[in-house]
Amino acid sequence: MVKPQSTIYDIAALVGLNASTVSRALSRPDRVSAKTLRRVEDAARQLDYQVNSAARAVKTGRLQTIGLLVPDITYSIFQDILRGAEHAARDADYVVLVGEEVGSAQAEWDWVRRVQSAVDGVILASPWLEDSRIREVAATKSLVVVNRVLDGVPSVMPDVASGVGAAVARAAELGHRRLLYLAGPEGAWMSKHRWEVLEAACADAGIEATSTPGHWPTREGGAALADDVLASGCSLAVVFNDLMAIGLLQELQRRHVPVPERLSIIGFDNIRGSDFTSPRLATIGAPLHEVGERAVKVLLAGADASPARSKGAASEPGAPSFGLAASFYDRGSLGPAAG
Repeated sequence: MVKPQSTIYDIAALVGLNASTVSRALSRPDRVSAKTLRRVEDAARQLDYQVNSAARAVKTGRLQTIGLLVPDITYSIFQDILRGAEHAARDADYVVLVGEEVGSAQAEWDWVRRVQSAVDGVILASPWLEDSRIREVAATKSLVVVNRVLDGVPSVMPDVASGVGAAVARAAELGHRRLLYLAGPEGAWMSKHRWEVLEAACADAGIEATSTPGHWPTREGGAALADDVLASGCSLAVVFNDLMAIGLLQELQRRHVPVPERLSIIGFDNIRGSDFTSPRLATIGAPLHEVGERAVKVLLAGADASPARSKGAASEPGAPSFGLAASFYDRGSLGPAAG
């Protein structure tokens, strides 16, 4: 036999308070005394009381749910963002509804449309969605973009310039004068951004920098670019992400091309396992757990500050982007320039 779920009336009877006082303590703890709050919380634990989410949503207009969309849940940077988001959401008494749509703007749009009415806000991590559609969602729902900057939409964006600057400075010290950037997917905002930051840092350091066309960000994608890298005459390859960098490293080793003696490699993201390679992969990485936490805090602050969104008001122009500094991890795949 299933045990009946406890109610606020059961708690009220146990502690000798009105049900309205118990309800206020559970939903607005700042409206009751500390002593009353302790009595209600102790009784709720004793009775294994569970909040009725549907009833609370009707009363408060909040579903206590956040939608988080990532392009690839198997890639560890998105796992780190998710863990940070979960941590911040749990502290705020929210849950996170996670979606994954790999490399398709239309699939992302379909997911957002499906969940929009079931969440209080949406976080888009490295989205493929067109600017117009992101703004369309932001006009009616609290929304934050991660790993992308879009005017008028709140974003949480790691500051890659700090890590790139340190990596380029170290490469210059080691005598590198020609660098090839292995670009990520064609049209990916982050790939373009990383190239722009890298190109500027190389110009300041007196390093000639060139870029390949876009390629899929997998180990196979990195391996497929080995011919381009070797034909370029560059002494250093900076690669869009660590998976591509590892694929390139493995392919060069298969061809008996020594790293870093013949060619140095630097990746991006500092994924788990990037230091398991031989040599260990030099890489640039941001504090992604903090990125996920920050995204949730910005999202909930926007939801609290912008009730007019439910009536179709647009998000404020010039919404801020928050920077979290990336670091350079100087490891064995970066060595003195060959020759």
